[in-house]
Amino acid sequence: MEPILPSVPTDPRPPDQTSAAVVQLSVDGRQVEVPDDGGSLLDALRDHLGAHAAKDGCSPQGQCGCCTVLVDGAPRVACVTPLRRMVGRDIVTLDGLPEPVRSAWAAAFCATGASQCGFCTPGIIVRLEGVRAKASTAGDAAAVERAMQAHLCRCTGWRTINEAYAVMTGAPDDGSPAALGGRDFDAAARRAELEGRSPQHVGPEVALGRGGFAADRAPEGALSAVSDGNGDWVVAETLAEARRMAGKVQGRRTTVEARPPVDLPDGDWALTLRTSWVEPAYLETDVSWCEPGGEPATPLANGGAFGAKVASVAPGVARELADRHGRAVRVVLSREDCVRLGPKRPPLAAGVRADGSGLVRVVRTPGIAAAIASVAPGLVVEEVDVAGPPTSTTLRGAGWAEAAVVLAGLTPAGAPSMMVTPDGGRAEASIDDDDTIRVHVTCGRPLDEVVVRSYAIGAAHMALGWVTSEALTVDDEGEVHDLTIRSFGVLRSIDTPEIVVSIEPDDGDPVNGSDAVFAAVAAAVWRHQGCPPEWPTRLPLRR
Repeated sequence: MEPILPSVPTDPRPPDQTSAAVVQLSVDGRQVEVPDDGGSLLDALRDHLGAHAAKDGCSPQGQCGCCTVLVDGAPRVACVTPLRRMVGRDIVTLDGLPEPVRSAWAAAFCATGASQCGFCTPGIIVRLEGVRAKASTAGDAAAVERAMQAHLCRCTGWRTINEAYAVMTGAPDDGSPAALGGRDFDAAARRAELEGRSPQHVGPEVALGRGGFAADRAPEGALSAVSDGNGDWVVAETLAEARRMAGKVQGRRTTVEARPPVDLPDGDWALTLRTSWVEPAYLETDVSWCEPGGEPATPLANGGAFGAKVASVAPGVARELADRHGRAVRVVLSREDCVRLGPKRPPLAAGVRADGSGLVRVVRTPGIAAAIASVAPGLVVEEVDVAGPPTSTTLRGAGWAEAAVVLAGLTPAGAPSMMVTPDGGRAEASIDDDDTIRVHVTCGRPLDEVVVRSYAIGAAHMALGWVTSEALTVDDEGEVHDLTIRSFGVLRSIDTPEIVVSIEPDDGDPVNGSDAVFAAVAAAVWRHQGCPPEWPTRLPLRR
């Protein structure tokens, strides 16, 4: 299934010219006046004041924490805070923290690998600084876990964020990386590009949200365009105005239970597995901007969104609208747009026999049969048509990971789960009696062990959620009913066990290793739970 490019109206609706009252407040130590156009504090910070440290990951859902700022010293998510309620208040974004404090946080996050794309970390750092200011003991892990319940991070798997807090507060060394000295950030960036499969910066500034995101770099005065939900795009002078004109309605979370959409015929199967629709759940929604006659900005920015933005509609729409209006246009997909238009892993139903032969029935997707055959040539692949959102093999390990996991289920109990990716990366995963996930990864020359470890922990976290908790409810007509970021089932920090990563020495050419970790941990978790026939299992890691 391919994403559909929504149509662009010939005559976009004109902007609302109604005059607005002015709100006076303090932002990062400056007294400012902002027109109250009915928008949120986040709209005012980003669109009127150019304060880009606070990020827009789900607005106006108030669920991801990326836009967290301090209001009179207390953390608050700016996307659901009406600007008109901020009269006379003191607002501090990450950029408003004292420079020595800000730099120390950036160094701690970089040293432990607690930031990959860097989109969610500005809000996380703001909240953690509030925790640090109140903490009675260094490295208060329980306080950090409580604070992180207000946030989502898809990249890092949480453990490295906890470690960064311990570094920042001078807690005893827990064995995690904790130094910047001697690191080659060019080499680290090459490793990050291998793992994320798109160019990526590595360095302290990334944790401060300065990774070059498209939404932060749009030219001053650019028009804003949003989807009206019916195939057209609404253009206005500000994002808040465009959303209001489009009649944007808050996304919802259904009460209907998600279910795997593909059935498997009866057979002499030793093991079976049916998977569900899964949302990639990257935090930075698709954004692109374009000048008339120019090339649109990439929505990939400082991360590859696990392969989910390769075919984003945003650049094409930005180019067409910029040429039509003769002005720069910034196209912003909402969280709901990303769910509806963005690609998903192809759901499948697999049955394997004791000899490793079997059948995979999978939602029709270009390249999926070859992906499965690359690791499981003994499985017959049948592609089937199922109503639902777009699917793609660009997502992390799509097709081959599922097939490899099913075959790993045939491994004798007690043996670790071992995976070799089509790229040649290798990983072994096991689960201790105390639920600690242990990973050994081999990926050629590491280039930067902090980056390898960070991506491996993030992949383990994603695999655990994939098996146990992540799913989208999609009805028989193919409409997605889970449209809030908290409804995707991404595991919170408090739900994530310890993840211990060992990087095996290897002088070979560098290759992606985190995809092997993703598949190996998924297999280890599934086997640890007794190989239940449907994902998500809705089971805790402990048996």
